[in-house]
Amino acid sequence: MLRLDNIDVYYGKIQTLKGVSLEVNDGELVTLIGSNGAGKSTTLRTISGLMRPRGGSIVYDGQPIDRLPAHEIVNLGIVHCPEGRRLFGHLTVSENLRLGAVTRHSHDDIERQRREVFELFPRLEERRSQSAATLSGGEQQMLAIGRALMARPRLLLLDEPSLGLAPLLVQSVFATIRRIKAQGVTILLVEQNAWQALEIADRGYVMETGKIILTDSAAVLRTNPQVEQAYLGGVV
Repeated sequence: MLRLDNIDVYYGKIQTLKGVSLEVNDGELVTLIGSNGAGKSTTLRTISGLMRPRGGSIVYDGQPIDRLPAHEIVNLGIVHCPEGRRLFGHLTVSENLRLGAVTRHSHDDIERQRREVFELFPRLEERRSQSAATLSGGEQQMLAIGRALMARPRLLLLDEPSLGLAPLLVQSVFATIRRIKAQGVTILLVEQNAWQALEIADRGYVMETGKIILTDSAAVLRTNPQVEQAYLGGVV
């Protein structure tokens, strides 16, 4: 479904992605793990059109997308749920969800998708008239994911969905990601909680200083001594 081939990305004169290559197959959940500053979020921003690569190519469903504007990439079915949630705090839950469907035009389809989001996150239905700023951290993360789902993605880019959440909520978020995958959505997941990410992923990539240094099935990566020492030590 998605292939990055030898992608180079710069912030000014500083190179942040150095020949990054990866692929995501239809129906897979692929995770990208690594330390802070490794380039994981930059990779997602580049796929979604928020940053432009200086070298390499990005192909989605056989179509080059590395020169397309972000809104056209969304229209193709790639939806980015960013780190930090990026909600509109003064708008209600329902209004935030409606903004997630801004590229869709059928009222019936939008309402059907909103019902599906509420089935996935019943708490959001209870809070639908509350402003996003008044929600708890866990509820805000539910809303961020729900807003992304309103665009009915084929490929969902999830950036640090468990960041800052209590352990019990982390378990809930990962259970929800499993359910989204079971519904047929392909997922590329960036996650600091490497252990949890590798528990639910099919395959994984390990990044260091802007480069992919290792890739394998998630099961193999969980038992790799290099990965265990660097990323899994003390993680529950």
